[in-house]
Amino acid sequence: QVQLVESGGGLVQPGGSLRLSCVGSGFTLDHYAIAWFRQAPGKEREGVSCISSSGDRSYYSSSVTDRFTISRDNRKNTVYLQMNSLKPEDTAVYYCGRSPACGKYFYDRMDLWGKGTVVTVSS
Repeated sequence: QVQLVESGGGLVQPGGSLRLSCVGSGFTLDHYAIAWFRQAPGKEREGVSCISSSGDRSYYSSSVTDRFTISRDNRKNTVYLQMNSLKPEDTAVYYCGRSPACGKYFYDRMDLWGKGTVVTVSS
């Protein structure tokens, strides 16, 4: 089966860190750019980050650019999102998805994504 599975979410205090993982199966992950996007209750979907298929290009939204880092290990079929200095406004369900390439909104060309992992930043 072709799927992406996110993991690594949880409850953290403001200023804390989490590392999210996105594992692909049923397809060759290194053929695709992989993006992270998030959605908080009552808010629109927001692109967070995107990494090219080879890993030589990465992009970030302005809200996370100084705090988050995206990376990939194609041998493990995995993309990571390291999140540091977390803020309450980062609270959301985080999803990863595949695209032919990173689009303007990161997620706008996705044809597959996972069920998400919940990140809650609260004291």
